[in-house]
Amino acid sequence: MRGVQIRRATPTDLSALLTLVGEFYRADHHHYDEQRVIRALEPLLVDDNYGQVWLFDTGCAVVTWSYSLESGGRDALVDEFYVRNRGRGVGGAVMRALLGKCREAGALKVFLETEEHNDAARRFYRRHGFEVERSTWLSREL
Repeated sequence: MRGVQIRRATPTDLSALLTLVGEFYRADHHHYDEQRVIRALEPLLVDDNYGQVWLFDTGCAVVTWSYSLESGGRDALVDEFYVRNRGRGVGGAVMRALLGKCREAGALKVFLETEEHNDAARRFYRRHGFEVERSTWLSREL
């Protein structure tokens, strides 16, 4: 799809982002705690220290930075990727732009995760060069 408008989100976009993130969480069966999301989003909207937030025609994307010896240095996590109206080429255009922005920011590798039930997302990501890793992530709340 040509002409997809993608831009960096700013603090004035917080309300629109909360709407989009809420939609995404409901669609992907995540618990939505608005105050938790606000605390996580606000620093991302101020500068690039932790990552970047992007708005586009029908959705949003959140990319965060980390650092790994296995990656050779800085890597990125596509933490959220939500397209409201799928199947029109918007997601593909945005993903290509995001990968370029990650490269510009010095990331050497990009990670993402999908829910086990979301086969369509895994097919989409494979079409854009992502491969299933053999490692298993574990997590713990602190």
